[in-house]
Amino acid sequence: MPVIEALTHAAFAPFGELIEASEEVRHYPINAGNTERYHDLAQLDAGPDGRLILSIFRAQPRSLPFSVTMLERHPLGSQAFVPLSGKPYLVVVAAPGASPTAADLRCFLARGDQGVNYAAGTWHHPLLALDTVCDFLVLDRSGPGANCDEILLEKAVSISLPGAP
Repeated sequence: MPVIEALTHAAFAPFGELIEASEEVRHYPINAGNTERYHDLAQLDAGPDGRLILSIFRAQPRSLPFSVTMLERHPLGSQAFVPLSGKPYLVVVAAPGASPTAADLRCFLARGDQGVNYAAGTWHHPLLALDTVCDFLVLDRSGPGANCDEILLEKAVSISLPGAP
């Protein structure tokens, strides 16, 4: 079972970008000082012949412990998720490349004010909302070509929060 890690810029860098308004990212005042702009937070990638689209995904809550049995990846473009409900959620990922095994998984607990941008080809589990239905603003690729690969893990991985049974 992977340890659930805090979601930080450094820890998530092998998989894409952390999207958050923090002191760690470039930011500056705009609109006569009435607004703080957190600038260029993710390298959005529509890939060849693609275009970026904006959607809202409504995720049903998952009960913990949760068994991760599959992963997906989008080889032709990135996929960004920004929570709209202000609730924490889990992020399960593995590096791009060959089909990962259970030992390759990393699991992060994202705060309700942190989004993620999966780099093209990054293996990830579909949305893992906790406790309640959660909406996410999603920026991803639309266009020609097969852009969703799914795999079943040879061995299921159980995820639970620290201190939970």
